Amino acid sequence: MTLLLNDMTSCLAAAGIESPRLEARLLLGAACGISADEAVLLRRELTAGERERLDSMLRERLAHKPMDKILGRRGFYKYEFNVSEKVLSPRPDTEIIVEQALKLLDGAITQNIADFGTGSGCILLSLLAENKLWHGQGIDRSAEALQIAAQNARELGLEAQVSWLNASWFDDNLASALRLPLDMLVSNPPYIPVADIPALAPEVKDYDPLSALDGGAGGLDHYRQIASLAPALLKTGGWVVLEVGVGQAEDVSRIFAGSGLQPFKIVPDLAGIDRCVILKK
Repeated sequence: MTLLLNDMTSCLAAAGIESPRLEARLLLGAACGISADEAVLLRRELTAGERERLDSMLRERLAHKPMDKILGRRGFYKYEFNVSEKVLSPRPDTEIIVEQALKLLDGAITQNIADFGTGSGCILLSLLAENKLWHGQGIDRSAEALQIAAQNARELGLEAQVSWLNASWFDDNLASALRLPLDMLVSNPPYIPVADIPALAPEVKDYDPLSALDGGAGGLDHYRQIASLAPALLKTGGWVVLEVGVGQAEDVSRIFAGSGLQPFKIVPDLAGIDRCVILKK
């Protein structure tokens, strides 16, 4: 098995994969239904089915399909989530939304939280898992994404705390479909300028939904729309917690301030990039 892992590692490294040895172990483990650590200790020949699965997954990874999309799972915050090509892969940078939201909600007994562009549900469900009295509404225009989010809610035992709405924030009747008022609105909306999308890594541009990436000409279209809705959706004292792209934090703050919300804080990620914008009604 060491020879097989070495061969896989060499193939992955030649394709420019950043952690080829680790990914070789993950792929072997997934093909055999064991952990990556157990894969290193494997001392038997692969069955025909295991070899077929391994070869298929290796081909996908060499084509730069992300590991989480191959394995169908992704760790985020404290939890594991189902993912597919129908949802944006959860990023470590996005955990800052959960962390900051929990600080703002500290001590709150009941909360009504909406997640605009919920995707896999990773943000909303990570919040709801912290308090069984909180309720969430996940909004997404992709019915396929909401199916994955609902599956994640079931597996985390959060079905009773969440409802799903297949809609766009550009829909005129969105407010009437929501349970209002909101205590908090969280969102990681599409924020990549459309002209920048062709230059993204293949793992992103080829396997994340375009609708989850495309922020319009300047990357700010979705923030403008959410800002136009937020004041009417939030209770007085309610919060908006947003992820933003590189160099967008001040512009997003101004957009929401123009709608009547008060800028509260801009929070950098671990790389020092302003990543989270918080506003208050």
